[in-house]
Amino acid sequence: MRIAVLGAGAWGSALAISLSARHQISLWSKDPDHAIEMERERINQSFLPGYPLPESLKITSILNEALDTAELALIVVPIAGLRETLRAIAARKIKIPILWGCKGFESETTYLPHQVVEAEYSAILPHCGVLSGPSFAEEVAQGLPTALTLASKDVDFSSKIAAELHSSRLRIYTSQDVVGVETGGAIKNVITIAAGISDGIGFGHNARAALITRGLMEITRLGLGLGGSMKTFMGLAGVGDLILTSTGDLSRNRKVGLMLAEGKSLNDILNELGHVAEGVHTAQSVLKLGDRLNIEMPITQAVCSILHEGVSARTAVEVLLNREQKTEIY
Repeated sequence: MRIAVLGAGAWGSALAISLSARHQISLWSKDPDHAIEMERERINQSFLPGYPLPESLKITSILNEALDTAELALIVVPIAGLRETLRAIAARKIKIPILWGCKGFESETTYLPHQVVEAEYSAILPHCGVLSGPSFAEEVAQGLPTALTLASKDVDFSSKIAAELHSSRLRIYTSQDVVGVETGGAIKNVITIAAGISDGIGFGHNARAALITRGLMEITRLGLGLGGSMKTFMGLAGVGDLILTSTGDLSRNRKVGLMLAEGKSLNDILNELGHVAEGVHTAQSVLKLGDRLNIEMPITQAVCSILHEGVSARTAVEVLLNREQKTEIY
């Protein structure tokens, strides 16, 4: 299959490497200098150092070249760049099925990715879907076993594309719950920051387990409020992704939490990371949606207070620990 991977960050590059074994892949970077460097060095030194780009992989900064003969576009840009990328495709009058791997809410609108797609690229709907689940880019690039969920309202489309992308090392499961898959992938990054803070403070494994479990409740409450399915939050795109990012040392959002616990400023943390940590930008959108739907989101509130209100990490976590006693499921 001819696939255009749009977005040459760590995740886009890892997918391009993995899929190149079985498909004709074009990897597009918006930055011409970045594309030239990758073509010359055959490595993405900026975002995925240490993992060679296959010689068969075409690299370009010209969107028309990436999409020229493609049968599928896989958009793997941060959520903040999704709308711009869709507009660039639409402006070229290209009608091509798309998948997206963005995780988060668009900050200006609090839209999930599929809502941005509907607003900007409705001409080809419903031939589109979201690819999400527990996945670190480095492990996918290494060829280590990974399982993802491909969700689309179009069952025939999801079945066909999942079969094309599926392999023994990159297992693709299908779903019709686009909202649930996107919500799980978005909110887990916020919960992961809280788990990183707890670990950084030294509260131990018991506290981390409690945060992850209570965080799953927040994901589920808001996800159900937005129209997602309970089954989704118990699966790969829900609890699976949450566990991975909250406990794995490769998680950028977990690193944000750990560094906040050290007392570092948010600006210094983001400069040090050099990568997008979606939970930082997603937290306020999640809180807004919770308020709008009258859904309690105490962990998200604590993370927002640290990120945007100057509350210390220890103080915010202590507030969480001292909330009034309640029944577990509510």
